Amino acid sequence: MNENGRSIVAFTMVSHAIVHTYELSIPILVVIWLSEFSVTTATIGTIVAVGYALFGIGALPSGILADRYSTKSMVLVGLAGMGASFLLLSTAQGTATIALALGLWGVFASVHHPASLSLISTGVEESGTGFAYHGMAGNLGIAFGPLVTASLLILFEWRLVSALLVAPAVLAVAYALTAEFDEMAAVDVEEIGGNDGTGDADETGDADGTGDDGRSAGPESIGAFLADSRALFTLGFALAMAVVLMNGIFYRGVLTFLPDVLGGYLPDVSGTIGLFAPDSPMAEEFDLASYLYAGLLTVGIAGQYVGGKLTDRIQVSAGLAVVFTALVVLAVLFIPVAEAGLWPLVAMSAVFGFVLFSIQPLYQAAIAVYSPPDGRGLSYGYTYLANFGVGAAGAALAGYLLGVTTVRGTFLVLALVPAVGAVVALVLYSVVDAE
Repeated sequence: MNENGRSIVAFTMVSHAIVHTYELSIPILVVIWLSEFSVTTATIGTIVAVGYALFGIGALPSGILADRYSTKSMVLVGLAGMGASFLLLSTAQGTATIALALGLWGVFASVHHPASLSLISTGVEESGTGFAYHGMAGNLGIAFGPLVTASLLILFEWRLVSALLVAPAVLAVAYALTAEFDEMAAVDVEEIGGNDGTGDADETGDADGTGDDGRSAGPESIGAFLADSRALFTLGFALAMAVVLMNGIFYRGVLTFLPDVLGGYLPDVSGTIGLFAPDSPMAEEFDLASYLYAGLLTVGIAGQYVGGKLTDRIQVSAGLAVVFTALVVLAVLFIPVAEAGLWPLVAMSAVFGFVLFSIQPLYQAAIAVYSPPDGRGLSYGYTYLANFGVGAAGAALAGYLLGVTTVRGTFLVLALVPAVGAVVALVLYSVVDAE
């Protein structure tokens, strides 16, 4: 990989890690909000779902903008906005401010995936390697966010912790401002409606059909956007999007309240495990469930790696069906195993984290398989709209279920989601791939 590619990959890796650091720190804070504000799981679930939904809903317009403007500038705005959102969260005295802060975070976080993936695809010649490193950084953030948040909460009050979490965004922006690279180094400008092939793009993007830095201007009207969308939604792509949606709903449904759920099955850290002296400040603040949750997410890094390797060795639709089926089994067995004791729960959590994240490279590969190359940017927007936007309903669904039924009942209902995903994947395999 040349210097330009390395610079782009490093830039997008930092941003990706920050996005998911914030995303997965929220469930750790949910445990505290449930206690401090005396609200129901349904209320908190809905508040969190709105923020997560905007994370996905904003992906579609962000994808369109990424075809018109500098993706570096867009990522910078996203990083600054996420930091400001958590600064606002640190001032919250009630759920209204929490809802506003999480909503703003969702809007700014939505910029990252369409802009960064577009940047890698146009600026890095070895784009496959770039995507791999980008994904690994995201997984590090997924594990890092809960771990750091849980550790800080041992020492500080949650509002101060929220303020301290602004620091990663500040550091990321400071680094990003020093990064220099050519956003279009890996593409021929003529292929995207450029000027004379010299690589010099029109500054405004109006004269030659390109946007800033030589980017395609994208759809010029709502009619053009709708026409592009209709062309994109073949049967194969529609089924792949259904797979993405089922993953998003299940992902949000199980992860949003998982630290709180785990806490109900774990022993006291001082009395049973003996980590701290009884009645000590550390014993009072230490939340073993948060660390088990962080460990589950860390194991997911290995799941991502294995899932990525599988995409090169098996048919993607078949792999999706197998992993979805495994998630059904794990969801059904999760609570019975948790009730068996600490070590069975630890083992189940590790397996669950591994399988849950192994599906991500598979559905990302499916989107690439069932979308045309010239519609890839738009497909990214729809993918994250479904996965993070509509999929955010999983948080509200889980919150509602926890309020009206048992934890076991909640997991049994949520198991229906990957069951539907397995059926869709089988249809994809037997109908579309068989043609």
